[in-house]
Amino acid sequence: MTADLLPDTAAPNTALVAAADVDDVLRRLDSSTAGLSSAEAAARLTRHGPNAVQTHHVNVFAVLGRQLRNAVLILLAGTAVVSYFLGDSMQAVIIFIILAASIGLGFINEYRAERAAADLHASVHHNAVVCRDGKFVSLAVTALVPGDVIRLSLGEAVPADIRLIEVNGLECNESILTGESTGSEKSAQPVPAGTGLADATDLAFMGTIVSAGEGIGVVYATGRDAEFGRIASGLDERQPETSFQVGLRRFSYLLLQVAAALMVIILVSNLLLAKPIIDSVLFSLAIAVGITPQLLPAVVSTGLATGSRQLAKAKVLVKRLVCIEDLGDIDILITDKTGTLTEGRLRLVDSIDPAGAHSDPVRRLGLLASDVDPETAGASANPLDAALWESPDARELAAGAAHRVAMLPFDHERRATSALVDVDGGRLLVVKGAPEQVLAQCRAVPPAAEETLSALFAAGRRVVAVAAKPAPAMTELSRADECELSLAGFLVFADEPKSAARQSLSELADLGIELKIATGDNPRVAEKVCGDLGLASKGTITGAELDGLDDHAFTRIAQNHTIFARISPEQKARLIVALRREGRSVGFLGDGVNDALALHAADVGISVDSATDVAKDAADVVLLEKDLGVLATGVAEGRRIFANTIKYVLMGTSSNFGNMFSAAAASALLPFLPMLPSQILLNNLLYDTSQLAIPTDRVDAAQLQAPSHWDVAFIRRFMLIFGPISSLFDFLTFGLMLGVLHAGAIEFRTGWFVESLATQTLIIFVIRTRMVPFFRSRPSALLAVTSLTVVAVGAGLTISPLARTLGFTPLPWQFFGVLGTFVVCYLVLVELGKLLFYSEPIRLNGQPHRTRGSAYRIRRRAARYHHYAERRMRKRN
Repeated sequence: MTADLLPDTAAPNTALVAAADVDDVLRRLDSSTAGLSSAEAAARLTRHGPNAVQTHHVNVFAVLGRQLRNAVLILLAGTAVVSYFLGDSMQAVIIFIILAASIGLGFINEYRAERAAADLHASVHHNAVVCRDGKFVSLAVTALVPGDVIRLSLGEAVPADIRLIEVNGLECNESILTGESTGSEKSAQPVPAGTGLADATDLAFMGTIVSAGEGIGVVYATGRDAEFGRIASGLDERQPETSFQVGLRRFSYLLLQVAAALMVIILVSNLLLAKPIIDSVLFSLAIAVGITPQLLPAVVSTGLATGSRQLAKAKVLVKRLVCIEDLGDIDILITDKTGTLTEGRLRLVDSIDPAGAHSDPVRRLGLLASDVDPETAGASANPLDAALWESPDARELAAGAAHRVAMLPFDHERRATSALVDVDGGRLLVVKGAPEQVLAQCRAVPPAAEETLSALFAAGRRVVAVAAKPAPAMTELSRADECELSLAGFLVFADEPKSAARQSLSELADLGIELKIATGDNPRVAEKVCGDLGLASKGTITGAELDGLDDHAFTRIAQNHTIFARISPEQKARLIVALRREGRSVGFLGDGVNDALALHAADVGISVDSATDVAKDAADVVLLEKDLGVLATGVAEGRRIFANTIKYVLMGTSSNFGNMFSAAAASALLPFLPMLPSQILLNNLLYDTSQLAIPTDRVDAAQLQAPSHWDVAFIRRFMLIFGPISSLFDFLTFGLMLGVLHAGAIEFRTGWFVESLATQTLIIFVIRTRMVPFFRSRPSALLAVTSLTVVAVGAGLTISPLARTLGFTPLPWQFFGVLGTFVVCYLVLVELGKLLFYSEPIRLNGQPHRTRGSAYRIRRRAARYHHYAERRMRKRN
């Protein structure tokens, strides 16, 4: 072996490792098949660093750059420059203040959001089974060092670059490195020198997935020294847009188009009326800026950052913060029953013969066919096998003259594990797996076995069948050998329903989420658990019955059934695709390797911290507790964030549009500008400042009962109805100023500045809820204080020492008296308009639906949900 095979100061030479014998690699790594001691591993960890690729670091300049690339802010900056060179320094100063506020707030919130996302990624742990101090134990993958001997099992992500020592049907999906989607068969034999990466069959690479079998290997490269680490360190980390981001971007572009069109119309009309060119340009630019949502990015990032902190308290980790809104969008949840409806803690209840009598020999055979070698013991990666080994006296029962010759690991097609063992002076083939598969391979099944099995399923027990046959001449195992068996009996496991599951199901129902169960378990077991928890079922169907259905029939079945039992991974993914095709937003909760396809297919993939690596990597959301109640909290938080974002949008598209339309009309009719460009921008700055508190606002419980989506047609209709109402009161103010107070240009601008600021700021109290404001729906204290303070500050500026500089003058007290009446009438009229607007049928899941007839029921259900949610949060905190 050459000296540069594994140099201490550079990345290992992968080609030389692949061509070397296992003994040479172990000697160069100063290791052995027994692995490292804890002390040696700790020393190497200090020398080599943790086994991690830091792809989720936060780049301050990248975050700042994203703020500067915002189209709205570019328009603002251009307006400021034009204003300065055209002589309006006050307008330029105000615009730069708006720019600084928007960029600063957006940067702070997005930076906090990025840090939160990095922390969330760091909270998602992957473990590996490592041989330390002569025993296999489960450790975090970050603790792996070169020289560690690890065991690879089905569904795991390979945690480092590995030179294989032993393999047993091992295959790895290496598409992340090679682009090939089919599994690569592995071997412990070295490959010829010069073999390429894709053909290095004796190596398993970091980030690839164990798709079949198992193996043992020695780590030769970790972190950035691994093949994947070198690639990942240079990857572009940009993620595809979610539906929430797409809707937000399209809405911003819509308002920019409206702003551009309005600016051109105002500029042309003012020039045709022979008004000063400079004033006309500045005024039209101010109108364009006034209608754009300058602080929308800050409002969204504030909401997402706040939501991430709330979800973290509820033990919900979101890999991308924008997925919080997508989580609130789901209206169907598909989940396994194990760990969600049940405790997820399997316990061996009994081992019995076909007639139902207790039998320790059956348990011993089950132990011999588990993923733990009786001679070496260690940790199990399979929950059923772990429960088997945790049963009383398991190690004493498996001890003795038992030697494993060969093993065929579990896979999701056979649904069985086989072991060839020398025991009690003879060689025996033991098969352990799903009763349907094992019984089908037996020579003859005693009639009592079917009755025993039916009784166990009816009691909701999980059952594993055990069969065996003499195999004196066998030295290797294949699938073809699993035949002509004799049924030994059954291993009976209990997984009790969760005590809190019934309440969790009620919470999901109150959120308008339909629950469907997709399980690999027996249909009668699934029905028993669902019945015990009060989950209403529309019907049960098995994977065998789904085979051969065309897309139309499959979609009909998907909609009209609740329990899908003995379902394959491909059928889970097809189920999700069928429901999405019907316009449903589907969340999938899974934790196994067989769930990866479905997690990718769902609108929101949800996994748990204890899931297999492949499931956690495929998921968008990771729960630290496999609890539907925790998930319900996450869904409600996603809907709350979206609801508050829409409040800002509706407010801007109603009052902003109305005021800017009024300004455009007045500029065409009056001999002077109705408001100076700097005053328009100051008005906008004050107004937007008040809305930074929107992310803290309360959301009506009824708004959480069904998902909401970006609907530009709805927003446009809202704008065209409530914008003219705002303009109506602007025109009434114009009449008051000109016809009653006989105001000049300065008085007119002052009066309209105060009126427009009051109406467009205070309207938030009406449009933030579909109910009667204050009496039936109270805003958050912060939103109320900021809104009222901004109106008071705006009015105070007109009588402050800055009034003359800003182009204002004090107004008579009679104006403020009439203004107060106008504002009250305006809010009342908007409330009446809101009642008429929302009395139209809205659409839920594509069907017309009126909320008024069921409003009382919805409020009661929502209040009940909030009661339990708040109680749960207090308990956690």
